[in-house]
Amino acid sequence: MRRKIPSTTALVSFEAAARHESFTKAAHELSITQGAICRQIASLEEFLSVELFRRSRRGVKLTEAGLSYSRRVATQLDAVERDTLSVMGQQGANVIELAVVPTFGTQWLIPRLKDFQRQHPEVTVNLTNRTRPFLFADTEFDAAIYFGDADWSGTESHRLMGENPVPVCSPRLLGNHTHFSAQDIAELPLLQQTTRPYAWRQWFNAQQLNVPRDMTGPRYELFSMLSQAAMHDMGIALIPPFLIQRELEEQQLVIASPKALSSSKAYYLMIPERKVESASLHAFRDWLMDASRRYSPSI
Repeated sequence: MRRKIPSTTALVSFEAAARHESFTKAAHELSITQGAICRQIASLEEFLSVELFRRSRRGVKLTEAGLSYSRRVATQLDAVERDTLSVMGQQGANVIELAVVPTFGTQWLIPRLKDFQRQHPEVTVNLTNRTRPFLFADTEFDAAIYFGDADWSGTESHRLMGENPVPVCSPRLLGNHTHFSAQDIAELPLLQQTTRPYAWRQWFNAQQLNVPRDMTGPRYELFSMLSQAAMHDMGIALIPPFLIQRELEEQQLVIASPKALSSSKAYYLMIPERKVESASLHAFRDWLMDASRRYSPSI
């Protein structure tokens, strides 16, 4: 059955005309005549049986239907362009589309990816931020690295490492103390992590403390946001040391207490079952598992 889709030329002409609200400017942008733009818009309106522009001596103005349609068309054309550029950029290469939790990707994975590229120059790894599980069938992702319990339907899981966050703060907040006691920390502003809402409660419970305000304080979605807030003296945060190695080495952050929060959850590489036979993913999985073992021999 033939799809009910207008010509691409008509859609591109309409998107440009709608963006400028001018047939003349659209024609100039697309390097065609104003008459050609007029004909494409008229053809599109006839196809849709909907008026997209109101014409007057002073120019053209989008109708309500035209405005709504232009936004949708622009979104779809942007998506087609991205997909086209992606295919052009691959040029037959083996590409892994990897979803990864942001701070793990920027602070731990990317600094090590050069080693994978050296070993497997034929494979390209593209990274996209995702903080929560999703349906692989609804995306173009080949694999994902996420923090959780590996309960992800239709996937094969590979444990990379635990998190084990510790309380950290700026050197100014720590002052002359070597470390803070749990009671000291209970009196400080507590920086909260959106995806770990009970982290401070669990940490205080492990120290046999009941702190009524353990879930109060500003919330941040990413560990990178938490670390920035802590560096700027806004409070104390629970952050895995391997995500803030540079900040600790440069004394932008210091460990306020050596007592780590243990958790059964961990960082996992998740591969959908339909992709487990991929040679590129096999190579990436083996490299990533080896890199995580070398970093954390106890996993």
